[in-house]
Amino acid sequence: MSRARRAIAATVTMAIASMTLTACFEESSPHDAVRDFLVGWQSNDYALAAGRTDADQEKVRRALADAKLQLDAASFRFKIKSLKVEGEESRAEFGVEVDLGDNNPLWTYEGVLPLHLVDGQWKVRWSPSVLHPQLKEGQRFAVKSEPQPRQPIVDKDGNSLQDQTFLYVTGVVPSQLGDRAEQVVEQLTEITGYAEDRLLSRIRSAPPNVTVPLVTFGRTRYLQVKSKLDAIPELKTVPQEQPVDPDDPKQIVGKVSALTPETEQKLGGPQRAGDSIGQSGLQQAYQDYLTGSTRTTVITLDLKTGREVAALQEWPGRQNISVRTTIDSSVQAAAERAVSETRTSALVAVKASTGEILAVGSKGLHQEKDALAGRFPAGTAFSIVAADALLKGGVSPKQKLPCPAERTVGGAKFVHASQVTGASPTFQENFAKGCVTALASLARRVSGEELAKSAHNFGIGQTWRLPLKSFSGSLPKVSSDADKAKAIAGQNVEVSPLSMALIAGAVASGTWRPPLLVTEPNSPDATAEASPSPAVQPVPVDPRVRKALVSMMRAGSVGTPAQNGRGRVYGVTAKGVGEDRQMAWFVGWQGDVAVAALTRSYDPAAVAGYFFAALDDRS
Repeated sequence: MSRARRAIAATVTMAIASMTLTACFEESSPHDAVRDFLVGWQSNDYALAAGRTDADQEKVRRALADAKLQLDAASFRFKIKSLKVEGEESRAEFGVEVDLGDNNPLWTYEGVLPLHLVDGQWKVRWSPSVLHPQLKEGQRFAVKSEPQPRQPIVDKDGNSLQDQTFLYVTGVVPSQLGDRAEQVVEQLTEITGYAEDRLLSRIRSAPPNVTVPLVTFGRTRYLQVKSKLDAIPELKTVPQEQPVDPDDPKQIVGKVSALTPETEQKLGGPQRAGDSIGQSGLQQAYQDYLTGSTRTTVITLDLKTGREVAALQEWPGRQNISVRTTIDSSVQAAAERAVSETRTSALVAVKASTGEILAVGSKGLHQEKDALAGRFPAGTAFSIVAADALLKGGVSPKQKLPCPAERTVGGAKFVHASQVTGASPTFQENFAKGCVTALASLARRVSGEELAKSAHNFGIGQTWRLPLKSFSGSLPKVSSDADKAKAIAGQNVEVSPLSMALIAGAVASGTWRPPLLVTEPNSPDATAEASPSPAVQPVPVDPRVRKALVSMMRAGSVGTPAQNGRGRVYGVTAKGVGEDRQMAWFVGWQGDVAVAALTRSYDPAAVAGYFFAALDDRS
């Protein structure tokens, strides 16, 4: 006996070691016959298995080999459960595990081996029921697969954020192939690059009179190979509508493609022809929910008619569902309109009272990588957070602060392009105008720990959870006057448009809240039994501080293009941001909609104004 066969034999017979059997077997015992039959079946040594039966050995070998093909089985495993002997008759009961591949569940069932003595040798009394108790003469196994169409990603009101588009699914009807199955598959493999053995096994395991989908094409690829496919008469290609063409916000929703040989091999899951694969954004993050999993049924078929006789086991698969987002399509349209005239910009709008992301618009920047996860210098927009620490530390909005063109604090030099008008501008006026030199002068009025605490309370550095990449911001540890001055001026602070929109929402509503983009399902992980508890909790803003900040941010928007709409706007503009001083922020809110607009070589307050005006036009 080979080493491999001995190992398998040990696996098969291990379960019987604890059974109460006679201490020793006769020269030819039923145990040996059971062991050899199951070992041969499990190890694909069908000659060994057939040699332990009372039937024509070629017939048994073919039946065992066909069973594996008909089930498209990766493997069989067996466990002997009992063995009874009554004179010249014996009966072995055993458990079966069949790995159906393609990430389908294991098929488990109970089998029976009837044995009898033939010329002094124990033999398995062969019949199809040895393979499964319900399999009869003139029948075969088959696996029926029913993939579900892709579900859409929807906005907060349930409206689809994709348009329907056609994918093209090519397949065959096995009974119409005759003896050309291998030739057809070989030709299809040459066209598509799919593994020949996988395509062939799907054909052989399927019911003969149903169309078996084999390959899915996007429109462009289909038109490239259409003439080659048409030259193979057995192939049938049908268009299939699926929600895969993203609407705004396109990069948040993400792209979808047809299944390819590369993605099938990479994913290694239950994906089959007819499926679509999310390549980016929410389509990729929620792939398993949007496509669900294939309903799989093991059945028996009548060999003459090809009709289904019985369903032996069914796995309904995981139900695919749509993904509901917090995106408000009308707010998204306003965001797209607001950034349309710029060359480089990003705008994120959130619902101040909940943290829900309502819209993500961009022009020349990526909606996920930049608007949600970008790392940009905060500039004086960070003075909203610094003001929280300063106001708590006793600085009054009415305190007089000069705004010189240059100032040095702790050895760090600060420059402001234009002075704030008035003989003695106040902290509020310098805040509203973004005077770097005035704000930096307050470094000695606050500690590094107090700045860090305020930053944390406004979400900077918080570990919130979104299904897409995002950045909550970062503030380095500061202690020197120079470092504190840089922090107050936002020169050593990095933020994203999303994190700044949430800061505006905190002042607007009185509570900082973590962002929310998807409301259903609870987690991108379709296998999770329960959603994880929130890692970040809302943080209330000190009411006294908020009252002052509201007044200061109202002063920051008055007389700016941000006030283009009919509603009252609150906010602050930070200009001359970044090494080339070409970037600028507007951070503020109108009503319950908080916004952060980041632009290059364009007035961000104007972008915010266009956005709020577009919101007003809805009513």
